[in-house]
Amino acid sequence: MDRKNQTPQGQIAQVVVEFLEVAVSCIVFLKGFYPARAFERRRYMNVVVQKAVHPQLAGYIHSVTAGLLPFIQKGLVERVVVIFYDKDHIPIEKFVFKLAVSQSYGSNLEQSSLEFALRAFLIKLTVAEPLTKPLPPDSSWEIAAYFRSLPTDGVKDNEQDAQMWIPTDTKMWMQPPQITPIKSMGCDPLKMQLYLEQPNLAEAKDPAP
Repeated sequence: MDRKNQTPQGQIAQVVVEFLEVAVSCIVFLKGFYPARAFERRRYMNVVVQKAVHPQLAGYIHSVTAGLLPFIQKGLVERVVVIFYDKDHIPIEKFVFKLAVSQSYGSNLEQSSLEFALRAFLIKLTVAEPLTKPLPPDSSWEIAAYFRSLPTDGVKDNEQDAQMWIPTDTKMWMQPPQITPIKSMGCDPLKMQLYLEQPNLAEAKDPAP
């Protein structure tokens, strides 16, 4: 996509969406959910990453992240979450990208600076395995997005984009989760945090009543 004629917010959103596509692929590889042959080593933002190449897997990750583009551009997306579930569809681990695109940013985007900052997130992900927990048998996963609000301005394209997203039935943990920070950046035009959510120890033990 040609970014020259886009608004700064459009340019930022495009970079973020491309980053999320790669980051989600890295997370799924990290968890060992699929055989290694479903991925291929690639270089992205000058970092060696694991990119999904299995058609269905790559297609799912691409379609979901690309579908977020107009919402990220308008500052409507609060969090993008990769959720891993046990066989009862109860979350056991969440990789959370909390983000905010500045809607007042009007300068020309220094793409190299933004990519440099995002590259640090990918580097952290490559060494994040010790922070995670093994997946149980018959586990599953999905990508979820949490919106600040959905478009309500009556614009047809926005309504069509909103209809692509349906409410999730993700269960909530009974107790506040254990949060492990992985990486953050906090300056305009993009603020982003990446952290890991896991059930706290008391809940993980599931004590009998």
